[in-house]
Amino acid sequence: MKLLSGNSNLTLAKAIADYLDMPLTNASVRRFADEEIFVEIHENVRGEDVFVLQSTGYPVNDNLMELLICIDALKRSSARRITAVLPYFGYARQDRKPGPRTPISAKLVANMITAAGADRVLSVDLHAGQIQGFFDIPTDNLYAAPVMSADILARFSGKNLMVVSPDVGGVVRARALSKRLGNAPLAIVDKRREKPGESEVMNIIGDVEGRFCILIDDIVDSAGTLCNAAAALKEAGAEGVVAYVTHGVLSGGAVARVEGSVLTELVVTDSIAAPPAVADAQKIRLLTIAPLLAEAVKRIADETSVSSLFD
Repeated sequence: MKLLSGNSNLTLAKAIADYLDMPLTNASVRRFADEEIFVEIHENVRGEDVFVLQSTGYPVNDNLMELLICIDALKRSSARRITAVLPYFGYARQDRKPGPRTPISAKLVANMITAAGADRVLSVDLHAGQIQGFFDIPTDNLYAAPVMSADILARFSGKNLMVVSPDVGGVVRARALSKRLGNAPLAIVDKRREKPGESEVMNIIGDVEGRFCILIDDIVDSAGTLCNAAAALKEAGAEGVVAYVTHGVLSGGAVARVEGSVLTELVVTDSIAAPPAVADAQKIRLLTIAPLLAEAVKRIADETSVSSLFD
């Protein structure tokens, strides 16, 4: 098998390659003067099982085009099987029609990846499970919960833990983490979102007084929801609030917002290359999912079970 990486998250790609004790495929992914993307693979991939590692985070459209062109280059180079490894699947939040005359962009992106020539997709914590059904090719959705639960138990096992979902839609994710933490109690923050990127905390379902709360979510973008939820939990008597989020988009003033919030810590995985501001942040910590992705890649290549990773 071979590993080919785009430019979106080279640090994670190299960590996966190191775990598997194999080099990244020698290739050039560069730009023409007008910013058109050009890909050239410098070694033979005929008959190979190739994994293309590319997160479609910021700049989303550039990284998505890199992925599609890499897949096309491999297809035209007679690769036997092409697996698109998307630690973060961009456009996932547009997975339904929230109103009239709006797109389902997640389905459109799934069609583009399939049309480019991918034979399989591997992603982590898709925003909605049904996105797997948008693909007409085999799709594996990995979960960061095992990595997060191990970190939580290592750091906070002596605390009176409570898992909190920052909205009603994340209850299934919160319940899964709760089970991994020995059936820790569960609470839900009921919020009303007036417009995208803004949220207003309305009520907390569950008694959080004296509890050390673990907020769990899949994406942190502006961080408004997390910071509002943390403030509400502290007002309700929580001992402390730590947030664990799979995909740290952290756009705009998100890092400054987290630094100024009542959150004790925000832990994000390296599914997306961290923005430069994260390097100076005191409250944001990175948790690697390279071993998780590497194990999944190895099992797909070996034709063994991926789901047993989470048993």
